[in-house]
Amino acid sequence: MKALLSAYDKTGLPEFAAVLSQCGFELVSTGGTAAAMADAGLSVQQVADLTGFPEILDGRLKTLHPAIHGGILARRDLAGHTEQLQQHGIAPIDIVVGNLYPFVETVSRNGVTLQDALENIDIGGPTMIRAAAKNFPDVIVVVDPADYGWIGERLSQGAGHPGVDQGGDKAPALSLGDRKALARKAFQHVALYDTAVSQYLGDGDALSQEELTLGFNRVNELRYGENPHQKAALYTTPLTSGGIVRAERLHGIDMSFTNILDADAAWKAVSDFADAAVAVVKHTNPCGLAVHEDQPTAYQRAFEGDSVSAYGGIVAFNRELTVATAEAMHGVLYDIIIAPSYEAGVMDILRKRRRTRVLRIDPASGPQEGLDVRLVSGGALVQTVDDLLEDPSSWKVVTSRKPSEVELADLAFAWRAAKHIKSNTIVLAKDRTLVGMGAGQPNRVVSVHLALRIAGDKAKGSVLASDAFFPFADNVEMAAQGGITAIAQPGGSIRDNEVIAGADKHRIAMVFTGVRHFKH
Repeated sequence: MKALLSAYDKTGLPEFAAVLSQCGFELVSTGGTAAAMADAGLSVQQVADLTGFPEILDGRLKTLHPAIHGGILARRDLAGHTEQLQQHGIAPIDIVVGNLYPFVETVSRNGVTLQDALENIDIGGPTMIRAAAKNFPDVIVVVDPADYGWIGERLSQGAGHPGVDQGGDKAPALSLGDRKALARKAFQHVALYDTAVSQYLGDGDALSQEELTLGFNRVNELRYGENPHQKAALYTTPLTSGGIVRAERLHGIDMSFTNILDADAAWKAVSDFADAAVAVVKHTNPCGLAVHEDQPTAYQRAFEGDSVSAYGGIVAFNRELTVATAEAMHGVLYDIIIAPSYEAGVMDILRKRRRTRVLRIDPASGPQEGLDVRLVSGGALVQTVDDLLEDPSSWKVVTSRKPSEVELADLAFAWRAAKHIKSNTIVLAKDRTLVGMGAGQPNRVVSVHLALRIAGDKAKGSVLASDAFFPFADNVEMAAQGGITAIAQPGGSIRDNEVIAGADKHRIAMVFTGVRHFKH
């Protein structure tokens, strides 16, 4: 019996190889792996000695040889395959252990060159792994060091017998189901690797390709999904850094499925503002949002945007969280607190919140950060993210009254906030603070009604942003009754003239942005 070992990551491999040797396997390996086995005191045959052909091209060509792949691919139940192996002097290979060059780690380094990236694209490794996985009824393929332990135990218990039971007296060490699971893992391992290479070479232009794969590594299993009867897990993308998936939990209990969704929405909302911002999110919608150079003031304004809904929500900051702000949050229950960093002394305050999760998070970057992917029945919808840079000074004033500088600043704030709230979206803002919002309604006038109801007296003198055009003037009439002074909307309705006339009637300034920000 032969075991072929060729792994870049040699964690635990010498110990596993020792078990294989004790089970009667002859060890065959490539240069670096063979040296590691020899250093561990194990007897190992070089691949070059088995093939009769040396490693060439700076190690690019090692295992690509009939003596290797014939031994892996031959079916043991076909007499013709066995005869051909004997005819050409090829020995069967019963177990293949391998993992691949560190491509992701290489291209994730600052300043990596294209040549460095290309040299870390593994060729022989994936080919060897795929061959073994294809022939899994006869060949055990191992790509994950986490599997060394249980496989070693099974082989030891079975005295090393690797084959699937063909009716003989000796039972196989690994069942066909075990081998199938290992083969699936092997194919997935190679698929993820190839996906990372494709993404790197694609320079982020995924939507120009006819074929698209998305690769994910599991971070951990979650207790359940949105509901207790649903299974769930958290995954990360290999070439992406930062973001909610890689947030550091400094305090508090584990995150749930909905916690992660809400936290991501809160972080994206505050990250969209260049100035110091605070967002309070409930069920992925900002119910409080404010921008102010003084962080405690920004927090207080965001909280007062909807202090009832804020209870049990998520609060996010795009600047270091200060002691003064942490003290200002006293008495308000938050499930999660998010910031890029924390001032000295803040954690002493926040650790008193036994269940509240405290996250430190960095901005996300990577090829998939420019994509919005949503699974639908039978496939997926993929689009670029809504990160359009807009200049409010370019907006078209369509009413007789122009917005004042203060109103224009509030309109710009409200317009940016509307991107992060579910359609149909209405945002009311004053002093760059969200004072009311309506979200997710099938009728836009209902969203206006909800926003005014939440804002109450604060609606008077505020501005309004609508993520899509007003289909009727009744929206403007209701806004006027609530005391709205200025409106930003995309424009483009067949009734634009009626809507504009309604605004002029009430001396409301209105601008057309020419851009829509639906969020479904």
